[in-house]
Amino acid sequence: MLGLKLAIKQSILVKLRPNLRFRFTSHLHLQEFSSNAVLPINQSHVISPAPHLLDEMSHTEPQEPRCFLSSPDAFKIIQCVMEQQPSTAKAAMAHALAVKKGDLAHLPTVTSLLTLYSRCKELPSSSSLFGEAVARDMVLWSAMMRACVDNNCPEAAVGLFKKMVVEGNEFGATSLVALVSAYSSMKAVGKEGRVAHGLSIKGGMLACTVLSNAVIDMYAKCADLSSSECVFGEMEFKDLVTWNSIISGCFYNSRPERSLWYVKHMASFENQPDSISFSCALAACTILQELDFGLQVHCWATKLGYAGSNHVSVANSLISFYAQLRDISAAECIFGEMVIKNVVSWNALIKGFFLNEQAVGAFRLFRDMQLVASIQPDMATVVTMVPYCAELMLLEEGKAIHGFIIRRGMASETSVINSLINMYSKCGKLKEALCLFLTMPKKDLVAWNTMIFGYAHNGQYQEARTLFKKMLVCCSTFTLPTLLAVLPSCDCPDSIQFGRSVHGWSMKLGLSNKTFALNSLMHMYILCGALSDASALFGSTSVKLDATSWNTLIAGCSHKGNFREALEYFDLMRRRAQVQCSSVTLGGVISACGNLGLVIEGKVVHGLAIKTGASNDMRVQNSLVTMYGRLGDSESATLAFNLSHDHNLCSWNCVLSAMSQNEDAKKALELFRSLEFEPNEITISTVLSACAQLGAMSYGKQIHGHVFRLNLYKNPFISAALTDMYSNGGRLDKAECVFLHSPEKSVTAWNSLISAYGFHNFGSRAIDTFNDMIRSGCRPTSGSFTSLLSACSHAGLVDEGLAYYESMMSGFKVAPAAEHHVCVVDILGRSGRLREARDFIKNLPGEGGTVGAWGALLSSCSYHGDVEMGREVAEVLFSMEPENGSYYLALCNMYIAAGKWEEAVELRSLIYDKQLKKQTAFSFIDIGLRCDYMLFCLRLQFPYFNTTSLIKYNL
Repeated sequence: MLGLKLAIKQSILVKLRPNLRFRFTSHLHLQEFSSNAVLPINQSHVISPAPHLLDEMSHTEPQEPRCFLSSPDAFKIIQCVMEQQPSTAKAAMAHALAVKKGDLAHLPTVTSLLTLYSRCKELPSSSSLFGEAVARDMVLWSAMMRACVDNNCPEAAVGLFKKMVVEGNEFGATSLVALVSAYSSMKAVGKEGRVAHGLSIKGGMLACTVLSNAVIDMYAKCADLSSSECVFGEMEFKDLVTWNSIISGCFYNSRPERSLWYVKHMASFENQPDSISFSCALAACTILQELDFGLQVHCWATKLGYAGSNHVSVANSLISFYAQLRDISAAECIFGEMVIKNVVSWNALIKGFFLNEQAVGAFRLFRDMQLVASIQPDMATVVTMVPYCAELMLLEEGKAIHGFIIRRGMASETSVINSLINMYSKCGKLKEALCLFLTMPKKDLVAWNTMIFGYAHNGQYQEARTLFKKMLVCCSTFTLPTLLAVLPSCDCPDSIQFGRSVHGWSMKLGLSNKTFALNSLMHMYILCGALSDASALFGSTSVKLDATSWNTLIAGCSHKGNFREALEYFDLMRRRAQVQCSSVTLGGVISACGNLGLVIEGKVVHGLAIKTGASNDMRVQNSLVTMYGRLGDSESATLAFNLSHDHNLCSWNCVLSAMSQNEDAKKALELFRSLEFEPNEITISTVLSACAQLGAMSYGKQIHGHVFRLNLYKNPFISAALTDMYSNGGRLDKAECVFLHSPEKSVTAWNSLISAYGFHNFGSRAIDTFNDMIRSGCRPTSGSFTSLLSACSHAGLVDEGLAYYESMMSGFKVAPAAEHHVCVVDILGRSGRLREARDFIKNLPGEGGTVGAWGALLSSCSYHGDVEMGREVAEVLFSMEPENGSYYLALCNMYIAAGKWEEAVELRSLIYDKQLKKQTAFSFIDIGLRCDYMLFCLRLQFPYFNTTSLIKYNL
């Protein structure tokens, strides 16, 4: 609007000089017509007084508003303009005509013109026109309030209503509709919104369906769905807008199941759904994964004629529905049948292709959208595509979209920049992500959260924590997504203090009472090794616990080796919590059973997995294979593997590991030949372990060559496995060569070399290697001391071995375990210090020595011919493992060596009566690509026990 003052002066000249004809063209209007009503609306809800345009115009005495018997010409023209597509130019022309004709004294004309300006998004002009009105009735007030709401100034609408009431003006249902709509736009019902509802009830205006619909919408948008449903239930007459309001309100408040309930009940109230109803219903079906009901809605929409090309919104909802329920062909079919496609249609199908991991199809659509359909992608298009490029790690495609964004001038949009930061972070390009973040003109919380998450996702935890601190300086607060982004950066005991600080901040901001926050905090404490803090938080919270809460604690206990606690929480979950066991839950429990050696409990959990259908989940299947492998039941592990229809590489690794752990190396190598995937470092390490067990050097060398072809020779775990294989095969030189050429020497590799030296009776070199490991900065583990003590035992280095045992806790903070006690007993026993070894076992904490320690002492007694102590030790072992024939045979051989034949015969009779068997012994012979082993079976039949049979097995 340009030059309204000029138009006013011209209209005054027309009044003064009636013979002068006034003419203006569209050219005059576009170039010179403007209004003094272009001042911005006063956001303090006080409309400033403006000079009245009618002050200089001749007019009759004021009359009652809206009492014209016939509508002025300007009013009719304004109505015609509003029926067409309104524009600022047309509104200005109608305004000039009203001024010329003197029709601004006609309140319906002023109201219509005000509404016309509002539809043209010219709220300042509407405001000034309202302020210049000679008289204001209820309709004009309501129109001005509606204009404020429609132009995103709900606070101004509320201020107008208060001003109207203060000035003593009456208000009706139309005014209250505008007021309630303002509160709805503000999304803050509060006390004033309820007062508006009360005024509606007091004035008996809720019989007006439009007002009731507005109240339903207000409560729904202000997250008070119960009040919204209450108003809906009290309505006597419900029109289509009423149903749509409650359906969309339920969906808006994350209650899609309620939306579908109302959709189902629409027909019984003689209301047929429209495009809005169908769109909401399909969106609810998409979230709930309700394929069957979604198909019914599709048929219903087709029957009523809403699934055709004339209703693009319904077609778009159908595309999203089928695409997100993994039926991309149906989505394509609907898209192809659409005559009119808008940018939302293309965006929905592009998103569908990405959801179905068909990135090529998505980018093809993105190209056809521009070249074939001549539709330009909007911000929603790129914001849809960029995150999926991040999820699918499509860095080059993401860069291409980034270039498109720059060319289209969308690079300054905050939401677009945030999605690009997320894409570069997930693709490991933190430098590019940080560059975008630093160059942002204004950083919102989403930007901070995305960058913090990017650092944490890429393992740069210190940077994530530092950026979080900077964010607090700039923003002074954070939200739940910030908490979820920064907590993964606390993953070790050193960061526990920072994690506790974040926990305190979250409590201060009221975020810790969210289930998501609780789960993340528990996970953080578990990663930091503070399982007691996680348990305390779990037990003291008033937050409703979900399946993830229980899974976090159960899996955390299993991960930290607290398997008993994991089973206790699982039992508590089954007895008290109204939560269904998921595959994640059962995976943690199965792992606990396997590590504790609980055969019966493991089988019970396996049965529960079958009962709940979780046994079809690949993670549960892999956990079952691992559990049976740890329980020593390789047959059940193989059966669980074979019953699974879909195998991934993890499945193969689990079954190979189960066979290797249970000395079924022959089957492990046979299964490796039929592997359906390219092996990774875990596969190679497992198969090399099997080769080490068999002494199959020829196969081991082939796999070593395969390691070079797969470019895995730098992997520290594979280097350790190769070192172990070559040392077990007697090729210590090869083991040393592999270790020395390993670019990264892990603690496992050091342990393997120490063990190799000990196995070949090079105790001094084992000690030197251990010292080299410490000098290299590698912290020794429990396995390191096991290898070292075993080497000292084989080499007869008694004093050195005992000294290293004493230094475990004092120097390296490694708690001695059962295997270390066995090594010490073996060191003392081999050197003939049998009494000292026995006293060492008896003084061990807990219930005394383990079977391994007493067994090592029995072996030493046999070696030194100490029959009396051997009998004493054997009695202890008989009570601990009465079915193990090896101990009986060891004592029997001691009697024979000492010439005590009567005792030997008596013991042999006991062996025969108990039907005890000795564990089979065998030796391997590697001949080319064939590995044979000789199996020696000693027949335990008195008095003949010298029968030997030789059996050959070919691999």
